[in-house]
Amino acid sequence: MRLSTYFLPTLKETPTEAQIASHRLMLRAGMIRQTSAGIYIWLPLGLKVLRNIEQVVREEQNRAGAQELLMPTIQSAELWQESGRYDAYGKEMLRITDRHDREMLYGPTNEEMITDLFRNNIKSYKDLPKLLYHIQWKFRDEIRPRFGVMRGREFLMKDTYSFDLDQERARDSYNKMYVAYLRTFARLGLVAIPVKADTGAIGGDLSHEFQILAETGESTLYYDKAIEGFELDKLTGDIDPETIRQLQSLYAMEEEKHDPANCPVAPEDLRVAKGIEVGHIFYFGTKYSDSMNARVTGPDGNLLTVEMGSYGIGVSRLVGALIEANHDEAGIIWPEAVAPFQVGLVNLRAKDEACTRTSEDLYEKMLRAGIEVLYDDRDVGGGMKFANMDLIGLPWQVVVGPKGLEKGVVEIKNRRTGQREEMAVDEVLNRFAAKA
Repeated sequence: MRLSTYFLPTLKETPTEAQIASHRLMLRAGMIRQTSAGIYIWLPLGLKVLRNIEQVVREEQNRAGAQELLMPTIQSAELWQESGRYDAYGKEMLRITDRHDREMLYGPTNEEMITDLFRNNIKSYKDLPKLLYHIQWKFRDEIRPRFGVMRGREFLMKDTYSFDLDQERARDSYNKMYVAYLRTFARLGLVAIPVKADTGAIGGDLSHEFQILAETGESTLYYDKAIEGFELDKLTGDIDPETIRQLQSLYAMEEEKHDPANCPVAPEDLRVAKGIEVGHIFYFGTKYSDSMNARVTGPDGNLLTVEMGSYGIGVSRLVGALIEANHDEAGIIWPEAVAPFQVGLVNLRAKDEACTRTSEDLYEKMLRAGIEVLYDDRDVGGGMKFANMDLIGLPWQVVVGPKGLEKGVVEIKNRRTGQREEMAVDEVLNRFAAKA
């Protein structure tokens, strides 16, 4: 993509309404624009990151055996009345009436709808277990939306729902998602601490939040240092059941639930860190299947109420969380797994024939090699080009300048480390083609 034609409305000044780093940088880097309180347009750069994160989430759900479907954003109030949650959910639910005076709502979650789908289509224990998920926009009418996409009213979520014959098998499904979450966050380059959590409005009696560590996090976490030994940012392979059991048994609590007087961890082994919640998993048994009559015929011919679980990841929230964990004074530092482009190609002197010829040649070759490249071909000063590249945070910068070309080299900059090196022009393609 050529920057001269790309829609990237960056800002030099920090917007006054932005209170945290991710909100400031997403606005300044031209990733989003607000249309009303807590509701944003995702601009091309932001949407590319959102889609990259979504794809990592999808791949790990598929790997865990979950099957993707897509449920609508608008739901019938009747289903929520049947489960008993319609009146209990509160003002966060956006309630609407259609032209036939039917009560509807903009879905904040999908337990009722997926339970209705299940009960109408699955009748036998032979069709269990089932893991079904979708990635869909949701709406919760927050009383005070803030912090950009971190706490907006409209947001993109991945929701998985499990259906099992008994508690033992339901726990197996829960652990599949537990592992899938660890792998997902590891692929995104994040350390995600599984924290024992309340089940809240979802219900149930087994739940974990996944909190990624970030200095600007909104929660304070207390956890056993033994968790660090699991190297949670590197768990990409299979994880055996004993490892899961050990990890789930270790102490990890949010500050409001941490009781220093009764903490089972010795003070010297207790770690304190800031975290941002990006995922939440629940096992809630028969809370919905009972009230909505979701039953299957068991091996003996009798009807059995299915055991259920719910597993959410805030896909759009992850964009902000990743920035909170990966930025410096100059801007964003994207992990390679989700970066909107892998390489920023900078033509330092657009009016210089050699610079432009070399830049154009590199750009075309990168495109043919499948390398995601953003080419700054604008006729503006080098300082502006460098500042923009640092702001939007692409992992690598390739700088083509007249002094380097006199020696037959270009400059390669690693955005995360700041390390620079010179490289022969004809070696650049091979360097990045291996990463494509």
